Amino acid sequence: MKNFLVSGIVGGIIYFLLGWLFYGILFKDAFPSNGNENYVMIFLGCLTFGLFTAYIFTKWAGISNWITGFGAGAILGLFMAFYMNFFANSMKLTHEINIQIMALDIAITVVMSALAGSVIALVNGKLK
Repeated sequence: MKNFLVSGIVGGIIYFLLGWLFYGILFKDAFPSNGNENYVMIFLGCLTFGLFTAYIFTKWAGISNWITGFGAGAILGLFMAFYMNFFANSMKLTHEINIQIMALDIAITVVMSALAGSVIALVNGKLK
């Protein structure tokens, strides 16, 4: 339980900070802010993803090596990114779907998830 909670919280914080880096700084022109972001909700979403990943790593897969965590995190991020983008684009009022922005978001999510997964696995390995 300790591994799950500690690695999940650390992973959630890493995911939040990476989101700020990628979406708030590096690719802010592609994903402009509307000024109405609720950072508490964003943080809780990141924390949920960190705990979800940590649960899979600690309870099901036994992942405690950062390299394995990187790969597993990337796969989780890939599926999550497709899931989120398909649903987000299904709700658009227009029929204009920007495939390039969608692909960029998927790529960013995969990288963020891979990095968060490697940190979660690293923390799991250190706590054993």
